[in-house]
Amino acid sequence: MENRLKEIIESLIFMSLEPLTLEKIKGVLTEFNEREIEQAINELLETFVTNERGIQIIQAAGGYLFSTKPEHDSWIKRLLKLERKNRLSSAALETLSAIAYHQPITLAEISALRGVDSSHTLKTLLQKRLVKIVGRKKSPGNPLIYRTSEKFLAYFGLNNIKDLPSPEEMSKILEEENISEEDSPTQ
Repeated sequence: MENRLKEIIESLIFMSLEPLTLEKIKGVLTEFNEREIEQAINELLETFVTNERGIQIIQAAGGYLFSTKPEHDSWIKRLLKLERKNRLSSAALETLSAIAYHQPITLAEISALRGVDSSHTLKTLLQKRLVKIVGRKKSPGNPLIYRTSEKFLAYFGLNNIKDLPSPEEMSKILEEENISEEDSPTQ
């Protein structure tokens, strides 16, 4: 059980959005006594110090958090520069959402859903290969038809477009987030 406790604490630190304090860890792990928790944390810290890993657990701001090792900073900076270039703007996410939920869809239909011209944003999504052209609509002007791509699925961790949350699920998720934000104390 001792190894399992170290794994659990490692998972908690990994998932925490801020440095995880000993008090919070104890509050979550009520089935373990204080001595077991403290011993597991010390062993976990030792594990990260003695093994050859690219990450470490450090103590900061009164808690524990994962950090990369300083000697890897130059490569991490390169990666972050690349990822910044690959981030999607809110307009791109909105356009991508319109395509994902209404595909196959034309540029005019996307723009009508969004209420703004979406041609520039659509061009960006095509360049990033998150959407693809799948043909032409049999209507005046024969406009191009767009769908999400395989890269879209990979980008969002989906196996299939059917894995997207339904509008009802999205409403429920957003409602739960609003409730939890109202319950949390302001800082």
